[in-house]
Amino acid sequence: MDADMTRFPDWQNRLVHFLKGTAKEPFEEGQRDCALFLADGVRVMTGTDYAEPFRGRYTTTRGGLRVLRRAGYNDHVELARAHLREVPVAFLKPGDGAVVAEDGQEALGIVQGAWIYLRGPKGLIPAPLSRAHIGLEV
Repeated sequence: MDADMTRFPDWQNRLVHFLKGTAKEPFEEGQRDCALFLADGVRVMTGTDYAEPFRGRYTTTRGGLRVLRRAGYNDHVELARAHLREVPVAFLKPGDGAVVAEDGQEALGIVQGAWIYLRGPKGLIPAPLSRAHIGLEV
């Protein structure tokens, strides 16, 4: 976990603008995927970009996994867990990360109230917070 990661005083406004600005952006591996979506949200709220070493280094899921494994992470969830504190899902607050099983894989999303926003094929899609099985505090 990154000890120096602190939310800006206006993190809520920053997060709302980020979510609105990315709402219609489609999924694109290596540019707008779920791993970078959560990392982008964290960067907007805190100024810390834990995914910086991986940006622009892959264009496929397989390529992303290869880059992560070379760096010592099994996958994108392990990368997020290395930088964010794992908490019970019941303790998640707006702006925190959540892991959801999506189409047989784990997807990272951003919590907003009773919903998790996930990167979908045509933009952000909401999922009920009850679908989360791992919570990641920002």
